[in-house]
Amino acid sequence: MSALKRDVAAWQLRTRALSLGARTLVMGIVNITPDSFSDGGLFLDPEAAIAHAIQLLDEGADLLDLGAESTRPGSRAGGTAGSAQAPTVSSEEEQARLLPVIEGILRLRPDSIVSVDTYKAATARAALKAGAEIINDVSGLAWDADMGAVCAASGAGVVLMHTRGRPEEWRTQPQLAPEAVLTAVREGLTTSLAAAQSVGISQEAIVLDPGYGFGKRFDENYALLARQAELLALGRPLLVGVSRKSFLGHTLAGIGGGAVSVEGREAAGVAAMTAAILNGASIVRVHAVRPAVEAARVSDSIVAAAGTK
Repeated sequence: MSALKRDVAAWQLRTRALSLGARTLVMGIVNITPDSFSDGGLFLDPEAAIAHAIQLLDEGADLLDLGAESTRPGSRAGGTAGSAQAPTVSSEEEQARLLPVIEGILRLRPDSIVSVDTYKAATARAALKAGAEIINDVSGLAWDADMGAVCAASGAGVVLMHTRGRPEEWRTQPQLAPEAVLTAVREGLTTSLAAAQSVGISQEAIVLDPGYGFGKRFDENYALLARQAELLALGRPLLVGVSRKSFLGHTLAGIGGGAVSVEGREAAGVAAMTAAILNGASIVRVHAVRPAVEAARVSDSIVAAAGTK
């Protein structure tokens, strides 16, 4: 599959199906955390998170992705409960943050499509019961042995993301050669697809995420982005999240004489998102919805002109 071509495919969720590929869908991010790299603490209060979610929907978000544990570099996300490397946020605390927000959004906008960003099976089970349609697992089913079974039993839509190592290891991992980045991602996603199949998750329920920034060091992300369309050969649509990522700030550093704030990466994020759409992404995960909607519309016009199937 080459760039500028995107198949239309169905994504089967818990209670409905989405058509992917005819146009890019925009997924708005709601971080219900005190420490996320982009907006940690702004939406920790449930009412603030609900209001932010509604604002994102009003700005044109097609679906929402709620997260209640930061997976920023250096965090203990992915650790094992009860161990010395236990995650900073327990499943109980994660649910206490998430569930009131899911319920509040669906009370105000019953038709909203809610995704939950978690790698914990217990949290996934509770979120799906509360009305979530999608589980977005940054570990690709690797960090909790029960996650696959929970997703299969519920019929939820599943995002399988590639992560190289765990957040606490990212700053010290050896750098990959450019040609090795795509290979690592392809092999990791293939393993996740096999794990999903082994527990009975339908192929139509799966979307794949290359995992920009998740164990990829700075320019490794560009090597991946340049060849992203090759991942479509795995047979499922792609979701891409490049919004405000640190590799963008690294590229911009020095312009104007200094470091770039997280908010200052917004335009660069839209540029990278546009490249991702032109390289086959069907869904983009973003913090700022309105500029993403506008850029996606222009990008989709280019894809259509090139002959979308």
